[in-house]
Amino acid sequence: MNPPHVNKWLITVSVMIPTLIEILDTSVANVALTHIQGSLSAGQEEVTWVLTSYLVANAVVIPMSAWFAKLFGRKRYLMGSVILFTLSSVLCGLSVTLPEIIVFRIIQGIGGGGLQPMSQAILLETYPPRERGMAMAIFGMGIVLGPVLGPLLGGYLTDAFSWHWIFYINLPIGILALFMIYSFVFDPPYQERMAEGEKVDYIGLALLCLGLGSLQIVLDKGQLDDWFSSDFILVLSLIAAVSLALFIFWELQQERPVVDLRIFKSSSFATGNAVMFFGFFAFFGSIVLLPLYLQNLLGYTAFQAGLVLGPAGAITFLILPIVGKATERIDARLLLAVGLMINAYAVYYMSGFTLNIDFATASMGRVMQGIGMPFFFVSLSYSTMAYVTRQQMNNASAIFNLLRNLGGSSGVAFVTTLLARRAQFHQYRLVEHLTPFDPNLTIRLQHLKTALDIKLGTLADHSQEAGGIIYQFLVREATSLAFNDTFFVQTILFLCLIALLWIMRKPPIGKHMETGAH
Repeated sequence: MNPPHVNKWLITVSVMIPTLIEILDTSVANVALTHIQGSLSAGQEEVTWVLTSYLVANAVVIPMSAWFAKLFGRKRYLMGSVILFTLSSVLCGLSVTLPEIIVFRIIQGIGGGGLQPMSQAILLETYPPRERGMAMAIFGMGIVLGPVLGPLLGGYLTDAFSWHWIFYINLPIGILALFMIYSFVFDPPYQERMAEGEKVDYIGLALLCLGLGSLQIVLDKGQLDDWFSSDFILVLSLIAAVSLALFIFWELQQERPVVDLRIFKSSSFATGNAVMFFGFFAFFGSIVLLPLYLQNLLGYTAFQAGLVLGPAGAITFLILPIVGKATERIDARLLLAVGLMINAYAVYYMSGFTLNIDFATASMGRVMQGIGMPFFFVSLSYSTMAYVTRQQMNNASAIFNLLRNLGGSSGVAFVTTLLARRAQFHQYRLVEHLTPFDPNLTIRLQHLKTALDIKLGTLADHSQEAGGIIYQFLVREATSLAFNDTFFVQTILFLCLIALLWIMRKPPIGKHMETGAH
C-alpha cells in the first residue's frame, strides 16, 4: 500500500528535530563534566566515561540501524529510537551515582545511534533527485548547528539551573519529535522487511559490537593512557582489529548480512566514504585545536574562544542552502574540490599563527572553514549517494554516518597525539640553546632577577624563579610551534583528498537528475 502524500517540509522538520538533539548530546555534556564530577563524587578519569559510554554505544548502533529498520520497519524503529533516547535522557538527569549515569548514557547512545542515518535516508528519498543537494544542505544544518549549540546550551543550563537540565531538556523536544514522526513519516512501499523465520546473523552482530566498541574506546582514551604503553589500550586495539577483520570476512559470505558491505563495489560510494572519513579526520582535528590554542596559549576565556568559533557556524548555516541549490547546475565534484581547497587554505593559514595574533586573525581561520565546509559536506554527500538505489539508502546512510563519526573521532585522537609529540620535539630543540654561554640568556635572566628583586625584595635569591619564568616561555613557544606543525599536516591531508575526486562517477546534473538514482 502506498503511503499518504505528505508535504516534504513537514517530513524534513519531523526528521531534523531528533537529528539535532542527538548531535547536541554528543557535545552538550562536555561543558558540564566538572559539575557532574563534583555532584557524583567521581574522579577526573572516571567521569570521562560519561562521554565515552555514549560515543561507544552510538558508534555500535549506527551501522546496525539499516538492519533494525528492516527488522521493525523504519517508522517504528525511528519512533522507538526517539522514545529510548528521551526516556534515558530523563534517567541520566535523575542519576545519583556514576555507574547509573554511565548505564543510562549507554542506553541513550543506543537510542540515538539510528537517528542520524535514518533521517538522512528519509530526506534523500523524500526530495526528488534534482533536489537531493538541497536535502543534504538541510541535513548539514543539523550537523553544523549541533556542535555549535551544544556547548552553549550545556553551559547555560548548567550555570542557570544544574547539570541535570542538560538531559531534562530532551523530554519536551523528544515528545514533539515523536508526534511529528508518528504524524508525517511513513515507510515507503519498497522498504525491505525481514521475512518471517529469517535467520538472524548473531555472529555478525557480536563481531560488530565488539570491534566498533573496542575501537571507539581506543580512540577516546588512547592519548590519555599513552596509547600502546597501556596494556588496556593494546588489548582493546587487538580486539578491535581482529573483530573488524573477521566481521568484514563474515559479512561478505552472508546472504542477509547485518551491514551490506557489497555496496562498496561502487567506486563513487567507496571513494566518497574515504573522502568523508579523512575530510572529517582533518576538519574535526582543527575544530579541537583552535580552542586549545586560544585558551591554553593566548589566555582566552571559554566565552572569548566561543566568540572566535561562533561566526563560522553562522556563515556555514547561510551558505549551505546556496551550495545545495548549486548542485542542480554544477558538477558536485567541482564544488567538492573548491571546498577541499578552501579548507586546506584555512588550516594552512592557522599553521602560521604566532603568540601575538589578535582576535580578528584568530577568527579569520574559522571564517574560512565556515565558507569551505558547506562546499565539502553537501557536494560530497550528494556525489556519494547519487547512484545509491532507494532500496539501499538505509544501508548506505548508516555506513556514511559511521565513517563520518569515526573520521572525527580518529582525527581528534591523531591531532592530540601529534600535538603532544611535536611539543616534546620542539621543547627538546629549544632547550639546546639554553646554555650558560649564551649572552642573551644571561642578560635576560639578570633582567628578570632584578625585576623579581624589586617586586619581592632582596632578602632571598630569585635566580631559580627567573629560570622558571624563562622555561615557561620556552614551553609556550614549543607548544605554539607544535600547533603550527599539526595544522600544516592537516593542510596536506586536505590537498591529497582532491586527487580522489575524479575516481568518483560524475553525478547527474539538471534534466538528467530525475533518472540519476532509482
